[in-house]
Formats: sequence, structure tokens, C-alpha cells
Amino acid sequence: MLVHALDAEAEALGLRVGQNVTDARAAIPHLAVIEADLDADAALLASIADWADRYTPLVGFAPPDGLLLDITGCAHLFGGEAGLLADLLGRLRGLGIEPCAAIADTAGAAAALARFGDGHTIVPPGGARAAVAPLPLAALRLEAPLVAALARTGLKRVGDLLGMPRAPLAARFGKILLTRLDQALGLMDEAISPRLPLPALLAERRFAEPIAGLDDVLAATQSLAATLGDSLARRGEGARLMELALFRVDGAVSRARVGTGRPLRDPALMASLFAERLGRMGDDLDAGFGWDLVRLSVVESAPEDARQIDLAGRAAAEADIAELVDRLGARLGLGAVGRLVARDTHRPEAAAAVRPAAAPLAPAHPWLDIDPEDGPIARPLRLFPVPEAVEAVAEVPDGPPVRFRWRRTLYAVARAEGPERIAAEWWRSDEPTRDYYRVEDETGRRFWIFRAGLFGLELAEPRWFVHGLFA
Repeated sequence: MLVHALDAEAEALGLRVGQNVTDARAAIPHLAVIEADLDADAALLASIADWADRYTPLVGFAPPDGLLLDITGCAHLFGGEAGLLADLLGRLRGLGIEPCAAIADTAGAAAALARFGDGHTIVPPGGARAAVAPLPLAALRLEAPLVAALARTGLKRVGDLLGMPRAPLAARFGKILLTRLDQALGLMDEAISPRLPLPALLAERRFAEPIAGLDDVLAATQSLAATLGDSLARRGEGARLMELALFRVDGAVSRARVGTGRPLRDPALMASLFAERLGRMGDDLDAGFGWDLVRLSVVESAPEDARQIDLAGRAAAEADIAELVDRLGARLGLGAVGRLVARDTHRPEAAAAVRPAAAPLAPAHPWLDIDPEDGPIARPLRLFPVPEAVEAVAEVPDGPPVRFRWRRTLYAVARAEGPERIAAEWWRSDEPTRDYYRVEDETGRRFWIFRAGLFGLELAEPRWFVHGLFA
């Protein structure tokens, strides 16, 4: 068993990470040892990363125990880099966490100084080379065997590498050594992979005194939505997916997402959707000691052109339906509300598919609703997902049925219309042709029945099925 982590008191006693636990206990008999829980450590780091979104939406992990924050364009909100760093360190200490942090113009230099510096370093622009030179080579995020191999050759500090020829270093120790060195010095770009997708637009409001009421949250949401609405209007876009993040003073973060059936930028409607969503969250929305930051983000957007109001009122009706879809989606969830879209197939049971109502739809096939010869095509009010087999008798093999037995009940046909022939697609050659009939029994009940297979051509004995009911 090896020492995985130490607190400040244990470090002061001379213990070190990687030391054998037996040796540590021999040196410090009263040593308190707790088994490491790596899953809990990862969960804690994820919660801290969620909390760190208050400083920038671009937060990435720096394994095994660090975070990388891209604060470009964000520091002025805290009075500069020194103010941001002081606020971050102070808040984490208030949560019972003792952090080490650094600000530099490269991710590699910031990571090196955070772990091997004094814990609160700010490197001036262009000063990364001088700042990392005195640090040990482990600060470059190199594997332990590589650090040991470099130490055997007398290379122990980052500054030891700065004046050496690069080709022999790469040949002996691999390209990763020069890559990490160049990343720390700013000679090679290093992208931060954000743990959450970056929003297209965001607006936030910070409060000197935390708020705890839902009405206050909704008022702030509508104000932020107005700001985003102006930005969306300038871009000619509307929001399709929005997220509201509520940051509690104790570090917990609550997030709520709503999707829309059409691009949206009306502030009042945005606020009403989040009112539905937050009301649905119930006890999961715990204010604790209050929220001191509210952020509204546009995660996905789409072009939104101005629509002309028509005299028939269709545009208003479409807007009403879209608003209903949005409110149902906010209350029940994005995937709980669907819409039917036409599919390019001849089979009636597969002619429609359900898609999430809030999801952007690709250009769909038009619904087949008009027959050039017979006028509107009659379809049953209720269509069975799978046709049900029946026993039918017809006067002639290719004619309509005169009676049929379905679900143990015998029906006598009084009237029949058809047939309407529906053949399978050419690549479905194994499926027989269908001849559909609209039939009515002696009591007025109407059925949609088809014969599967052309008599004498596809099947010797065609079969009959009921596919739907008209009334």
C-alpha cells in the first residue's frame, strides 16, 4: 500500500506521496490512514469544475487532480486577473478546499506553476519562459520514468533543457519531451477540451446579495433573455436549445434546459418556458443559502427569418402550436413531445415516423393526400401498427370480400369500394402486392381490408388482413 495523497500536516512531518504506508507508520506511529476512493475524488473534481463555470464557460480537466480554465476576456469582470484569482482562491477555501492556482498565457505554464509554484502565481505576458525555468522537470507533465531517465543524465530543471540542442533530446527521450516544453513556453498551441459544449451566446447576472425566490430567478431570466434576444436578432437567429444555470453560494450548481419547436427570441416566452421547467424540478431546485449568479445560455441556435402575417391566419396558428409544443416540452421533457413526419415508403404502417417535436427536422417528404384521379385518398381514423389476419370469402378471386371473420366475429359486407393497389418498393421484392378495400358491414361499421398477393401471379392462395377502422 502506497501513500496516494497527504494533508498539510502530514507533509510537514516529512511524508511524501508514493511512500510505502508501512514505512510511513513506522516513522509516525499515530498516523491516520484512510483508503483512497478514486471515484469519489473524480466526482468531487467534476463538481468543482461545475462550480468553476462561474468564471468562464471553457473549463477542462487537467488529470489527475486539476482543472484548466480559459479566462480570456473574463478577467475584467472581477477587476483583473489578480481579482479573479483572489476570488477563486477565497471561495474554494470557504468551501473547505485548499487550492493551488496560477495564471499564465499558456496552459502548460499555468499547470506547472499551479502544482510546483507557490500556489498563487500570476505570470505577466511573455514571462512563461522565466517562470518555468526553475521548476523541476515533472512540472512539464512528464511520466515518472521519463523524469527519472532525464535525472540520470543530470537534467533536473526545466531551465536545463532550454539551451540544449533539440534533435539529440528528441532522439534520446522522444518527441513528448519537446512537445511539453513547447506547450509550456507558448511555442506550440494547446487546446483545452471543454467538459461542456460551449454556448453560442450567454448572458449572466451577479448579485451582491444572494436571491432565493423563484420569482426573483424568473425576473432575472427574463432580463437576460431580453439581452440574448437582441443579440439573436442582430444575428438573424433564434434559440433552439437554452440552458439556465443557477450558482449557489455554497458551490452547488442547478441547471435546467428547454428546447423549442421553432427558433425563438421572445424574452417573455423564454421566461415562461423556464417557469414551466423550474416548476417541474420541484424539490430538486434547492436554493440553500441563495444563488449569487444566474446565467442564461443559448446552446443551439438556428436562422429565424421574419414572417409575414397572412390574411388566413395560418402563421398565427402555427405560432400557437409551436408555443404549445415548447411549453409541453419544458414541462414533460424534450423527448416526451413528438410530431409525425412523412416517410418515403408505400407501406401505410411505415408511412409516418415520430420525431421529437423540439428537434430540428430535415426536409421531409410530403404527405400523400391527393390522388389525381379519385380525389382525396380516404384513410382510416385508426390504423393498426401491424395488420391483423382475417378469414375472408370473395365472390371472385380478385374481388372484394362478401364476408370475413375477425377476432372470432363474423361480419357480412354490405358495401365495398376499391381496390386501391399498393405495391412494395422495388427493393422489397419479397413483399406481396396489396389490394385495399373500404368495406361496410350490415350494421354500418367500416373497415380497411386488403388482400396480400396477386391471385395466381404472386401467391396461389392470397391472404386477407384488416389494417384499420374508419368508425
